[in-house]
Amino acid sequence: MAPRRRSKNPHAEAEQFRRRAVLGFVVVAVCLVGLAGWYFKLQVLDHDEYATRSEANRIRPRPVVPGRGTIYDRNGKLLAENVPAFRLDVTPDKVKDPAKLIADLRAIIELTPEDITRFEATRKATRGFRPITLKLRVSEEEMARFAVDRWRYPGVELVPYLTRRYPYGDLFAHVVGYVGRIDEKDLEALGEINAALTHIGKTGLERYYDEELRGRIGYEKVETNVEGRALRVVGRVPAQAGTDLRLSVDADLQQAIVHAFGELEGAAVAVDPRTGEILAMVSLPSYDPNLFVNGISSKDFRTLNENPSRPQFNRLVLGGVAPGSTLKPLIALAGLDSGKRKPEDTVVSTGMFYLPGTSRGWGDASRRGHGVTNLRKSISQSVNTYYYRLALDLGIEQFDQYMEHYGFGTPTGIDLRGEIGGILPSPQAKLKSRKERWYPGDTVNVAIGQGDWKVTPLQLVRATAGLADGQLRRPHLVSQTRVGFDRPWESLPQPASIPISPNPANVEVVRLGMMDTMQPGGTGWRVASGAQYLMAGKTGTAQVVSRRGTAAVDPRSLPMHLRHRALFVGFAPADNPTIAIAIAVEGGGYGGSTAAPIARKIFDAYLLGIMPEPPVPAAESATPGAAAPSASAAPTSVPPAPATPKPATPAQATPAQVPPSTQEPRR
Repeated sequence: MAPRRRSKNPHAEAEQFRRRAVLGFVVVAVCLVGLAGWYFKLQVLDHDEYATRSEANRIRPRPVVPGRGTIYDRNGKLLAENVPAFRLDVTPDKVKDPAKLIADLRAIIELTPEDITRFEATRKATRGFRPITLKLRVSEEEMARFAVDRWRYPGVELVPYLTRRYPYGDLFAHVVGYVGRIDEKDLEALGEINAALTHIGKTGLERYYDEELRGRIGYEKVETNVEGRALRVVGRVPAQAGTDLRLSVDADLQQAIVHAFGELEGAAVAVDPRTGEILAMVSLPSYDPNLFVNGISSKDFRTLNENPSRPQFNRLVLGGVAPGSTLKPLIALAGLDSGKRKPEDTVVSTGMFYLPGTSRGWGDASRRGHGVTNLRKSISQSVNTYYYRLALDLGIEQFDQYMEHYGFGTPTGIDLRGEIGGILPSPQAKLKSRKERWYPGDTVNVAIGQGDWKVTPLQLVRATAGLADGQLRRPHLVSQTRVGFDRPWESLPQPASIPISPNPANVEVVRLGMMDTMQPGGTGWRVASGAQYLMAGKTGTAQVVSRRGTAAVDPRSLPMHLRHRALFVGFAPADNPTIAIAIAVEGGGYGGSTAAPIARKIFDAYLLGIMPEPPVPAAESATPGAAAPSASAAPTSVPPAPATPKPATPAQATPAQVPPSTQEPRR
């Protein structure tokens, strides 16, 4: 049976259509309102944000690193300069496959494993939109090869920049220092604002004044195309150039000291006692700081570290020696200021000193003794007995108070990082370091600069300059600064000086004793023979190994690293001092025969302009960058100077001339 058809209801269908039409209209209206609201939000409410984003796609900021401040000596000679170079920068977020990119670049540019390792480490620690340096100092040939296929390497740019160069090489390595590539720790310390920097001061003045030298980074607004290529600069925030430094150091005197040392190792520093300005400071052997600027090779770095002479070790601020007899003028001054001694007071030197109730003796410089000795004679002939008795009369507490006033046991405050304070012997220090109490014999030892003493050449020269001028001043290297080449130099303020003694007459007596040292009968008289000016000084010898029993030690019989250190402190002209020096020669034997002749050459160079003759270079060293103190280290900008005849030096003492005692006598 056929199914029955339902009849259509036109009214119902029309009503259903109307409902659907209304619903569709409402949906469309809601969508249009939402779209209009979204457009309103984009065009009105968020206009500034999206306009900035749009502009950022077209305009990109590019950091402008300022030129690092240059460094000059006191006469305007350039010690650290900037030279143009090109580096290869990679922007990580523009590179799809960094490993493939590096492999492709290695085919046209020499990349060392150190370059790649450094790049990867920096890439992981840096935001992707910041360029990272892959290679510094790209050669002209490499630049040409890269330019041919530049289009193949998106995100890679050759960037011009200024790199550091040290024209004098090893001569100022321990003073000026060097800059090196920034590592992860440096980035954390510098912050985002300085992330565009590639180098930072690592040692010396480059490190101490790094913030002033590096200046302030600027920015350029660069318009780019859709590929990110720079089209033009549309805005600029100028960079602020680094501050230039003028040192008090004299490059010619610095070279003269190196020549005066010859092939010897050690340290020397010269200051102007009237101002505290460092005139020269040398630590030998040295090294070439240019090796470190763009990353030293593993081979060169390993060779430097394996050198037993430690070229990188700054003996001026990090090294310490027992002061030996160079301390005697200061102890004599302490005796006068304390009232324990008068200039005319005398002791009798018999050649051996004994503490009451003991059989252990301390020897004098002369086995036969020096006889009746007053203060001036005790300095000029280095009479140990005078100071044995004086130190015992002072007592170790009062002794330390005076030595601390003269600057021992604390850093001098020179504008170099890492300076040590040395060791000032005291009962507290001995108890802390060796768990032993203090004995009278310890006081006897420290009275001649032995025992637990450790002083730096800087501390010695500061105290010596105080004797020369009557004032203790902070030694400093930088005397003037300027911000911009066309700006005038401005002097740096220095801390106020303090008197070395409340009684200038006491200082004068000590000075006379130091002048007697350089006259016939004194321990340094042969060195001063024939000088056109008066000298004042004090020789000293510090032993490295202890004596056993009463056997004398001939330093010439010991290996070089165990030989006595030869010391000298002094100033000239003695009647109107303009230079004070401290010298420490490693393995030099005795101060009078090794350190004092070096002092004479330094005085002649500074006061008379007579430069010491460069020594004959020894065999070529196998140590890259480690420069021996020889003429080969001299820069071409330092002209040769006339040589001065080598002054006669006293013969070294033989074992028979050294009195048997429990301490090596100090001269």
